[in-house]
Amino acid sequence: MNAIARTGQKPVSKNLHLSKFLTFSVYDEPAKLEYSIQQQVTAIMNKVAKVTIFFWIMKIVSTTLGEMAGDFISMSLGLGYYVAFAVTVMILIVLLFFQIQSDRYYPVFYWAAIIATTTAGTEVSDLMDRSLGLGYGMGSLILVACLFSVLAFWYYRDRDLSVYPILRKDAEITYWLAIVFSNSLGTAFGDFLTSNLGLSYIQGALVTASVIGVVIAIHYLTKLSDVLLFWLAFIFTRPFGATFGDFLTKPIKDGGLSLSRGYACAIAFIMLAIILFFSSLQDKKARYPVER
Repeated sequence: MNAIARTGQKPVSKNLHLSKFLTFSVYDEPAKLEYSIQQQVTAIMNKVAKVTIFFWIMKIVSTTLGEMAGDFISMSLGLGYYVAFAVTVMILIVLLFFQIQSDRYYPVFYWAAIIATTTAGTEVSDLMDRSLGLGYGMGSLILVACLFSVLAFWYYRDRDLSVYPILRKDAEITYWLAIVFSNSLGTAFGDFLTSNLGLSYIQGALVTASVIGVVIAIHYLTKLSDVLLFWLAFIFTRPFGATFGDFLTKPIKDGGLSLSRGYACAIAFIMLAIILFFSSLQDKKARYPVER
């Protein structure tokens, strides 16, 4: 407990009864017992998803869903980029409010917020290119500057950019700002590959998949910062999912499969829900093991 207090993490909510979540043996050595309690309290108080293979699978599916949902709102519903931007940003603000105000990690809140950031990111990218006339290249540079500014501020304040666990509210707000800009950047970069460089949607997906593969290789073969690699992977999984979403829904003449955006969104949502269900079961077993 003292270790958590020394790091300045937020205190336990009065409404959160930790005793019913903690699992340990009275036969554990004192030092081991204290460490076990600290680990479990940190896991309970944490507000964000743990980075596992399930995390990355759900991230890719959610970005595919967000790309298609953004196009559905602006194009299929005919609302245009300005109205679609306003709608998706308002939805994002509401979902982030519930996520940030919650007392611990709730998978539904967290992943709903992730989908909202990817959907809003789609509208930000399209707005900057098509409505403001900045182009995807310039839009990408602006979003890179915004993301670096958020990460620089985060590091200046905390001297740490760790993405798990997130316990303090101010750290969580900064975390979500970084995610919004990184998802918007990933969208703009993916559109830059297909619109500016003339790559097909499959080629764009292969390029971003190759970058992700390099990041994975660096993770296992070098000692480069895991935090840096996380943000690189987070950024590039966005255009991978986005280009795949475009491949599913864009017209055949443009290199897509011309699937209905509504049906494609429903399929992606069901896939995400199934993966989230099994991920939550595994996470629950890991957090609250059966008593010995």
